[in-house]
Parts: sequence; structure tokens; C-alpha cells
Amino acid sequence: MTTAFSLAPLFRHSVGFDRFNDLFESAARNESGSSYPPYNVEKHGDDHYRIVVAAAGFVEQDLDLQVEKGVLTVTGSKRDNSAGEVTFLHQGIAQRAFKLSFRLADHIEVKAAGLANGLLSIELLRLVPEEAKAKRIPINGDSNVLN
Repeated sequence: MTTAFSLAPLFRHSVGFDRFNDLFESAARNESGSSYPPYNVEKHGDDHYRIVVAAAGFVEQDLDLQVEKGVLTVTGSKRDNSAGEVTFLHQGIAQRAFKLSFRLADHIEVKAAGLANGLLSIELLRLVPEEAKAKRIPINGDSNVLN
């Protein structure tokens, strides 16, 4: 049984990721429960965001970040480390390849990325150019403005 749900209430107070609602809803419909690797999208102020991806078992050389046409793509592929034959009695740490894509809102730029304690943190900043910012227009009481 498939239940339709909306993530709109979660994004009412966000700035910069307004289009993520549609992205998450379509991903929930298309991926049929696949959530590897888990990740968070965090807001740290009006113009500062962070995406945190759980990348346990991956090192910096295994991960790749690219931005193309407003889409941030995070890929991970574990290098073959078969130096010694290992027989797993239990393997609970997934080390399979993954690809995550995030559609970035207008004026969002990737500023930095770091890997610490198995978490890949991607710092995003919203830089709105002056011509795109809201301007206050004074109201003149003079009715001859349009003449």
C-alpha cells in the first residue's frame, strides 16, 4: 500500500531550498525506499546551508563532488581493497557505491566540503547579487509623479 504524503510543512521556513519539496517528493515516489547513504539538509541562518552525508568507510579519494547546471552530485565508490582475503562473519557496514543529486536553488554556491568521523559535510552559501535583492520603493505623495 502506497501512502501519499507531502513534505511541504517541513520547508515552509526554509530559504534557498524551496524547490527541494518537489525534489524530495519525486525521489520518494521513484526510489521505492532506497535511502543509502542517509543524509541531512540543514539550515544555519538565512543564507548558510549544510548537507551532511553519512559516508562510513569511505575516504576522501573514494568521494567525488561536482556541480553542473545547478545540480550538486555526490558520488562514492569504494576502491577494491582485496589485499588480504577476508571472510565476513557479519557485514553490517555498507560500502557500496552511491550517487546522490541535489538541485540547488538560485544563487546557492558550494563553498567547502570536508570529511570527518565518517560524515561528509558540504557547506553551501546563498549569495544574492545586488540587482536581484529586494528594493524599497519610496511612496511620494505628489500626484504629478506620472505626468
